[in-house]
Amino acid sequence: MKQSTYDRRKFMAAVGATGAVAVAGCVGGSGEENGEENGSDAGSADEGLPAAETPDVDTIAADPTDVPDPVDWNEPRTHEWRIQTEEHVAEIEPGVTTTFMTFEGQIPGPLYRCRVGDTVRLEFDVPEEYNADVHNIDFHAVYGPGGGAVDTTIAPGEDTEVIEFQTKYPGAHIYHCAPGNHDQHISLGMFGTILVEPEDGLPEVDREFYFGQHELYLNGDTGEEGHHTFDFDEAATEDPTYVLFNGEVGRFTEDGEYGPLTAEVGETVRVFWCNGGPNLTSGPHPIGNVWSTWYRDGDVLSEPAQYIEGTAQAAGTTAFGTMDMEVPGPIFLVDHALSRVTQKGLMATINVEGEPQPDIFNPDPDDEE
Repeated sequence: MKQSTYDRRKFMAAVGATGAVAVAGCVGGSGEENGEENGSDAGSADEGLPAAETPDVDTIAADPTDVPDPVDWNEPRTHEWRIQTEEHVAEIEPGVTTTFMTFEGQIPGPLYRCRVGDTVRLEFDVPEEYNADVHNIDFHAVYGPGGGAVDTTIAPGEDTEVIEFQTKYPGAHIYHCAPGNHDQHISLGMFGTILVEPEDGLPEVDREFYFGQHELYLNGDTGEEGHHTFDFDEAATEDPTYVLFNGEVGRFTEDGEYGPLTAEVGETVRVFWCNGGPNLTSGPHPIGNVWSTWYRDGDVLSEPAQYIEGTAQAAGTTAFGTMDMEVPGPIFLVDHALSRVTQKGLMATINVEGEPQPDIFNPDPDDEE
């Protein structure tokens, strides 16, 4: 079980957690859960999961810094977007794989950005080389049957579908696959955000990050090595095997393959938090900071809430907030349903760099040096 000593110590101190916590490494079940009680061999290789499959991509986790530039136009314009679906085998954590379903090969799907009143011409494709299942796309920012899903439903290899829609109402809205087994496709990664900015745009910030929270309902136990498949019975219980940012355990923490995100003292940072679900209400919370402004449910027309420690965010919504970076040190982004952090794998870190600010926070006030 590999985990950053610094991140673990600081995080456990911050949330008051005790016992064996896995945030950036293997999140495993107990021996009893794995069939070891009373000498049982139920967890033997012969009866366990098949071996982990070889990933066909390095990662399906979207880069949280890959955010389009803010709207800088004053008149409606037309955008031409092409979106294709891709199914990929990838690691959830070392030695643990599943077959993810994605838009554009990443989780969450890309953040698309436009202005209220714009027109989008969308070309939607389900290439046979990447897909084994039927897919479509439902935009919550679209007036139309199924948010566009009815007219974009395609089997692998069928002709590309093209739809056109006008963005009539502003806000941050989710999009997702809705082919029938909605829970399966969303759980495995088929969700993202379309941000429709108001006419006057959003307030300027120094940095923007974009995360997608989702639950995986899989056969086998959390942390059990091997290849997992989607489990409809587990989905019905709404007790997930994993709860993740961007499809991978601990990728954006000290020991993750990507590592922490960075910001500077004095900056304002905006975080888009897309809760794909498919089921659980999230509690977005920055440990070591607060949401200076919070746009509930992606509402960009009402005045945002101010100085929010955390909130309830329904599955199937994108909300976002800003943080003022007042002091250096790590900020942990968590769902305050903390067992999802300590047991299921959900956490990301922003390392704030810069000079100490002892007037705001002094970790050693008795040090005369």
